[in-house]
Amino acid sequence: MLYAIIGEDRAGTLDQRMAARPAHVERLQDLQAEARLILAGPCPAIDSPDPGPAGFSGSIIIAEFASLEAARAWADADPYVAAGVYEKITVKPFKKVLPA
Repeated sequence: MLYAIIGEDRAGTLDQRMAARPAHVERLQDLQAEARLILAGPCPAIDSPDPGPAGFSGSIIIAEFASLEAARAWADADPYVAAGVYEKITVKPFKKVLPA
């Protein structure tokens, strides 16, 4: 089943985010290689594709996991969690409707 993983950044953690980004992206690439990743990306903190020093307010990942528990475990092991970037992570089932 698909799950939405929504990570919300702590304020002032752009440096930690950038330092942990290579390991974070590597895990996403692993999901992609397994054909389990639907989409992933950061949410700019301002209305701009390149927010500069304003940074990001969080990230959204939609991917396939065997269960809600497996999705939560994967999210909890994210390098952004270890780096103190994410203040909160929400994981919930997701049903893709469009595009078909």
